[in-house]
Amino acid sequence: MENNFDNLDYRKYIPLWFAEDIGDGDHTSLSCISADATGTSQLIIKEEGIVAGVEVAQEIFRQFDPTLKVEVLIKDGTHVRPGDIVFRVTGKTLSLLQTERLMLNVMQRMSGVATTAHRYMERLKGTNTRVLDTRKTTPGMRMLEKMAVRIGGGTNHRIGLFDMILLKDNHVDFAGGIVNAIDRARNYCREKGKNLKIEIEVRNFDELQQVLDHGGVDRIMLDNFSVADTKKAVEMIGGRFETESSGGITIDTIRDYALCGVDFVSVGALTHSIKSLDMSFKAVK
Repeated sequence: MENNFDNLDYRKYIPLWFAEDIGDGDHTSLSCISADATGTSQLIIKEEGIVAGVEVAQEIFRQFDPTLKVEVLIKDGTHVRPGDIVFRVTGKTLSLLQTERLMLNVMQRMSGVATTAHRYMERLKGTNTRVLDTRKTTPGMRMLEKMAVRIGGGTNHRIGLFDMILLKDNHVDFAGGIVNAIDRARNYCREKGKNLKIEIEVRNFDELQQVLDHGGVDRIMLDNFSVADTKKAVEMIGGRFETESSGGITIDTIRDYALCGVDFVSVGALTHSIKSLDMSFKAVK
């Protein structure tokens, strides 16, 4: 499969994030902190969850001020509790103050995503089903949110529109039906020399049967199927294709779908409806 992720490296966005926050200067800090002052701040956890973004935080500090010294005490993916100290940073006080909010924004959101993914995966224990994220991400933070899903134990679906073909309802309708959509996708890959997985969304048993009769895909997405219909659909597919359930599935219902035997369950809420994990970056006196 193709994985053209180089152009989505999160590191190139960091200068833009600083420009957004600092503008022509952190006038609060500049007005009351001397340029040669130094100190230490530490990241303190205030809520139980899965910590994520330590690696990114280190890159934020490095890009802003390479002289900052970071002492990591807790790694990405660790289950943390209130009072835990994730890392300490020592260096210029002005640098600590100017990196604080960007680092916290990233760490809190990534940790919230990782914690949410972990909770969903806990509901899938004992099954062979994996939870997938979606493209319902924050613009400019997609790679960080996708990283956080992995840190929390979830699995990435496609990163963007470029690394997989996913024929959804609108594609099928605009293409003139299931068979046309599949054939055009296969011909496109052949003509362009693309080695892309092809997935197709089906909305009912008639569309599912058309896919089963025609073939030509790698995965079938069962969109907004009930649990009972999902069980029947999985039996019809009989392991010939990968299966994915999607559409309105919550943490309370995900296990019911998993027990139907689907390979994947995609959940947009992993990235679009999470609560950030509470933490703070405080000076060590």
